[in-house]
Amino acid sequence: MIFYFTGTGNSLYAAKQIGGELISIPQAIHRKEQSWRAEEIGIVCPVYGHEMPAMVKGFLKKAEFQTEYFFLILTYGNIHGGAAELAQQELKRCGKRADYINTLKMIDNFLPSFDMEEQIASEHGKQIEKHLSRICSDIKKRIHWIQPATEEDRLWHQKYLEYQKSVPTEQWKHIYQVTEECIGCGICTRVCPAGCIELKKQRAVHIMKNCQMCMACIHHCPENAIRLTIPEKNPAARYHNEHVRLTEIVKANHQDAMQ
Repeated sequence: MIFYFTGTGNSLYAAKQIGGELISIPQAIHRKEQSWRAEEIGIVCPVYGHEMPAMVKGFLKKAEFQTEYFFLILTYGNIHGGAAELAQQELKRCGKRADYINTLKMIDNFLPSFDMEEQIASEHGKQIEKHLSRICSDIKKRIHWIQPATEEDRLWHQKYLEYQKSVPTEQWKHIYQVTEECIGCGICTRVCPAGCIELKKQRAVHIMKNCQMCMACIHHCPENAIRLTIPEKNPAARYHNEHVRLTEIVKANHQDAMQ
């Protein structure tokens, strides 16, 4: 049993390769019954600012896992900043422990920092399939291991936290803007895992309440009508995992499915 959170498909792709019953966290978090039982239970999700998305943390607090082997796989694109150690600390706060935590370097979809064309070009060098194969083998053998954090990892995370302090809170509340190219197709409303986008007069409007900053909306917009209010590395380039269909992202994230 694998619970996953995905915005552009990377973590879903990794979860599919590991195999087993796949359950979307944006859907599972709304269930009243949060007791889960399986021989193996895993979490596969991206890290934002080196940490798990807020929704994943919320799910971990609510869920009760009955399993012989519990693992976390954290996908990232550039620097993981000791993500495994940070996840282990979060689990401890939730009264849980993992047998195995590892990271997987994939494409980084954070548009303010990365050009998606450059990221896609770098995919081969990241040796995703090789590292994913090793992770799958570890899980199959039920290896007990937590990826250690170096002092350099911790320093990167500390630098990130210091940077966040310098960024006005209001900036993140108004990070998206919708241009005249919006055709009201509603795709952004269906790929948002938090249900914080609505169509008003056939135009996308970001409510931003509970926004996870996954950027699924901006990456999946077919008209490139959603932009950032802060500079982007390449406003014309967007990304989604080529092995994951849009319908899979919608099935995982569409909040109307829970109503």
